[in-house]
Amino acid sequence: MAMDEEKTNRSKSAEREEKILKFWQDNKIFEKSVKKSAPQGEFTFYDGPPFASGTPHYGHLLAGTIKDAVPRFWTMRGFRVSRRWGWDCHGLPVENLVEKELGLKSKKEIENYGVEKFNATARESVLRYADIWREQIPRFGRFVDMTDDYRTMDANYTESVWWAFKKLHDKGLIYEGFKSMHLCPHCGTTLSNFEVAQGYRDINDISVYVKFKLLISNSQRDEKTFLLAWTTTPWTLPGNVALAIGKNIDYVKVQVGEEKLILAKARLAVLKRAYKILEEFKGEKLVGFSYQPLFDYYQGLTLGSEKGQTLKNKENGWKIYAADFVTTENGTGLVHIAPAFGEDDLCLGEKEKLPFVQHVGLDGKFKKEVSDFVGMDVKPKDDPTRADVAVLKFLAAKNLLFAKEKITHSYPHCWRCESPLLNYAASSWFVKVTVLKDKLIAENKKIHWVPKTIGKFRFGNWLAEARDWAISRSRFWGAPLPVWRCEKCGKLEIIGSVENIKKHLKPRNRYFVMRHGEAENNIAKILSTKPENPHHLTEKGKGQVRAAAEILKKEKIDLIYVSPFVRTQESAEIVREALGLKKEQVIIDKRLSEISAHDFNGKPVSEFQLAFSSLAERFSKQAGGENYREIKNRVGKFLYEIDTDNSGKNILVVSHEAPIWLLTCAAAGLSEKLAITTYPSDFNKNDFLQNAEIKSFDFVPLPRDKNFELNLHRPFIDSIEFDCACGGTMRRVPEVFDCWFESGSMPFAEWHYPFENLEIFNPKPGLFQKPKRFPADFIAEGLDQTRGWFYSMLVLGVALFGKAPYKNVIVNGLVLAEDGRKMSKSLKNYPELLPMLEKYGADAIRFYLLSSPAVRAEDARFSEKGVDEVAKKIIGRLDNVLAFYLLYADKNQTNNLQPRLAVRQATTNNILDEWILARLNQLIGEVTTAMENYELDKATRPIADFADDLSTWYLRRSRERIKRIINNELRIKEEAKSALETLRFVLLELAKVMAPFTPFFAEYLYQTLNDANIRMDINDENVKSVHLEEWSKVESKVESQKSKVLEEMVEVRRIVSLALEARAKANIKVRQPLRKLKIKSLKLKTKTEILKLILEEVNVKEIEFDDKIGSEVELDMNITTELKKEGDYRELVRQIQELRKEKGFQPGQLATLATSAQIAATGLLQEFEIDLKRTASVEKINHGVLSAEDFELR
Repeated sequence: MAMDEEKTNRSKSAEREEKILKFWQDNKIFEKSVKKSAPQGEFTFYDGPPFASGTPHYGHLLAGTIKDAVPRFWTMRGFRVSRRWGWDCHGLPVENLVEKELGLKSKKEIENYGVEKFNATARESVLRYADIWREQIPRFGRFVDMTDDYRTMDANYTESVWWAFKKLHDKGLIYEGFKSMHLCPHCGTTLSNFEVAQGYRDINDISVYVKFKLLISNSQRDEKTFLLAWTTTPWTLPGNVALAIGKNIDYVKVQVGEEKLILAKARLAVLKRAYKILEEFKGEKLVGFSYQPLFDYYQGLTLGSEKGQTLKNKENGWKIYAADFVTTENGTGLVHIAPAFGEDDLCLGEKEKLPFVQHVGLDGKFKKEVSDFVGMDVKPKDDPTRADVAVLKFLAAKNLLFAKEKITHSYPHCWRCESPLLNYAASSWFVKVTVLKDKLIAENKKIHWVPKTIGKFRFGNWLAEARDWAISRSRFWGAPLPVWRCEKCGKLEIIGSVENIKKHLKPRNRYFVMRHGEAENNIAKILSTKPENPHHLTEKGKGQVRAAAEILKKEKIDLIYVSPFVRTQESAEIVREALGLKKEQVIIDKRLSEISAHDFNGKPVSEFQLAFSSLAERFSKQAGGENYREIKNRVGKFLYEIDTDNSGKNILVVSHEAPIWLLTCAAAGLSEKLAITTYPSDFNKNDFLQNAEIKSFDFVPLPRDKNFELNLHRPFIDSIEFDCACGGTMRRVPEVFDCWFESGSMPFAEWHYPFENLEIFNPKPGLFQKPKRFPADFIAEGLDQTRGWFYSMLVLGVALFGKAPYKNVIVNGLVLAEDGRKMSKSLKNYPELLPMLEKYGADAIRFYLLSSPAVRAEDARFSEKGVDEVAKKIIGRLDNVLAFYLLYADKNQTNNLQPRLAVRQATTNNILDEWILARLNQLIGEVTTAMENYELDKATRPIADFADDLSTWYLRRSRERIKRIINNELRIKEEAKSALETLRFVLLELAKVMAPFTPFFAEYLYQTLNDANIRMDINDENVKSVHLEEWSKVESKVESQKSKVLEEMVEVRRIVSLALEARAKANIKVRQPLRKLKIKSLKLKTKTEILKLILEEVNVKEIEFDDKIGSEVELDMNITTELKKEGDYRELVRQIQELRKEKGFQPGQLATLATSAQIAATGLLQEFEIDLKRTASVEKINHGVLSAEDFELR
């Protein structure tokens, strides 16, 4: 849902935030924060690219806010922190979504549909929501460059991934292997071990005890003796080729009814029926015995019968072998061996040269040889036990089933489509992680993890058990593996760059382009877009062409292709004559025509230029004919066609400036974004090619899509073939990369390393030069990435560059619904994000998330009540403090207040001012330390406490002092002014402290207090922003000097709290004065200024210290007549103040008060008239003139 659809219930905060966002964007505040002076140097941040398969949710907001707060902090600390957005585009998540959209249910259906069409849909889908992300991410307060973004599907990114793969291969860290892995039958591909680890869940399954009939000899059966084996995967039994036992395990032969069973002695309990032990022996006695297969699908099968080949190693099948992995912890002590479906099984199969029977295909269905179950899914998603039950029924009918049990166990599922996985032996390409394990563990110990336990245990333990990483996938939408294999000799070639491909694909022809000479329309500066326009070459133009022809003589031109326009044909004819070519060697091709922009034909070129805001817009916007994208397509088709039609020729193309530029772009396979970078920067003043200028370009038919952009995806890359030295043809292997390999390549691939941008990214230190943007100072992602991005990036960083690619990591947990379950749209168990944004604003949600346990890898239950509390108790309170400041600052002309530029410059004799400045210094210290340690919850929580102190203690206790700014007495006025200056300084410093966490409100505070850009419509190069300020420094001297003040104020508030609690218990209002408060602690006995606070806050006449009283405080609850009178007077003052508010009187605005006869009769207002006039800004009092109301103000 677009944000402009959610305008209901918009809060004041939300409206204010949108104005501030516009202010940032109009004044390029983010860009300025990156470009401003950075005395501390570079702070490198890697932003893991998200999948944009939907709109942003709370999880994205949490991770994005973490990624925003930390760079903002370090920017204010004097570092330059570049932040570049990226898009994760490849992999199973995208393919699964596209399959659903297209109604495709299997890999085979995708192939039938067409890989090109499937991948085109995938490409379109990954950026379907990009515009919504570009709108919403900044609205959440994120500072990040989403214009110069990178995409993992771009050719440049893929080329860097290829480079990494070749580099690893050259180091001996890549190999192709046949291993037992986990297969997703729906996706038709194997998964890496860390992908598998993400999908375990408990399921109900079936385990079975199966009887294998023992053979006395290879042909003679013992009709009554069976070997008893146990399995939890009955569907693998048709693939059984052996049984395994433990050599030193004790086995028994037992009589059970009419049958004899062999099993481990320690497992007799599984029989659950009467038995008699007939014989005991060690397992080694069983080794070598044969047994009758449960199924005869493969025992007598001849594979490839036309060649007379039988099942390889068939003679070693269906026998008993010893294996170390056999135990008596469960089962029967006899293990069913199916080498195609288990790691231990495959290892034993290779060791003993067992036949390899893979009776299940990559689609997860029984193969045709398994005639009783052919085509059945072995582990269907909707009913995982369906095939198992079918197998059990079959075995029961043959009296080969001994028992079955229902079990619940943890079973791996596909992390994307949720299909149950199959343990499946398959070929894959691997990274030798096991070789790197020690280095990975050592590098991990150098990383600062938040929380530490993730790095030490979860991630550390994962590394300790690391296995080789399967990085290839038998899929479609992904970066293709750059491996070419000769179909004849099997030789491999690893391609590490597009340039490597070009070396194999030699150019068929040589190409030159020439723009026509100067023509009459050039002199007139008009656009000439129709072939029939009689715009001939000028004399100067003819001379230009003749000079160009002289240059071309040495190139031995064979053919000239020319645009049908008058000026181009005249140019081509001059060249033809100069080169001595025949007329038939000049070919007119309308695809080389000038742009079709008939709305501007004959009009000034300047008008055409004004129709477009940028060069990029010319690719999509038409001007009465065609746009640049369409021109590029027609000249691209022209180029591919003539290259196919000719061989060994030197070809000249004579055309117009724009078509020639776009022809060279098509030849290079440039995307529109890259094409623009090849054009002169001021595209309205400079041309790509001058009149009669010649350029040459190289062209080989690299893999390109229909837009003539280099496209390394399938099926385009699969068309690239080249010759092998043996005479065979080298073709690319069909696999694509695991998308985690791609995302792990992000640090270097986003910059197209090592092919360009070495001034931006270079992990290699040079002479007097540090590495650039490697390693990262900071990264952050969710807990699941410990086995995803964190892992893949560490492996590649260590393997390629010898060190960990990041120094500091924040790991966040999940944002759950308030009920503790996952947020679910169907359950409606959480408030939707955008309405929350409208109701509370982004800052409240940001602060709530940053102060939650989610920033230290714990799951957090999202509560709207919690966001509401932040909005009210932090942002709302501070908003009220600011409003109060503005109310009274206006009375003293805000600009006349002197800002306190540093804490050490704040000189004040007021104890409250001293205390709040000390608290501010303490706050800065706490937040700074926490941010330096990347502990965001510890950084945000002190802000909440400070907001409370500032609002409910400092301002409340300073309110009356500040109100006296209107007083004419100089001393009183100066005291009030000092308080206002202190408050202004505190709020300005607080704006800086809050800037990383609540960027909108911090900006609002800053701008309002500076009265500089509050209109939010200023567009000024010198505009100020809190996000361009330096971080506040902790004043250590002040900290030590004022620590006593902080301690004393804590004691004051403790005493006040106890005294007010005693009042409440006695049901005596605070407005009622009491005579005395006794305090047991002697800490504050000599602190006269501080004791005044207690007197006022508790409303007592005197304080007495007595360390012999029983409780901490004692109040004299005896209310005398005088005290009662004063209390009643205070109640009347409260009523009068409320009436002032109702009537809209401004602070300090004098009023006339009229009272009723009943009020006048009390005599209270007469007795306290002087105090009342000062306190309530009353100029005159008319006593006893009202009959109905108690009071009236005029």
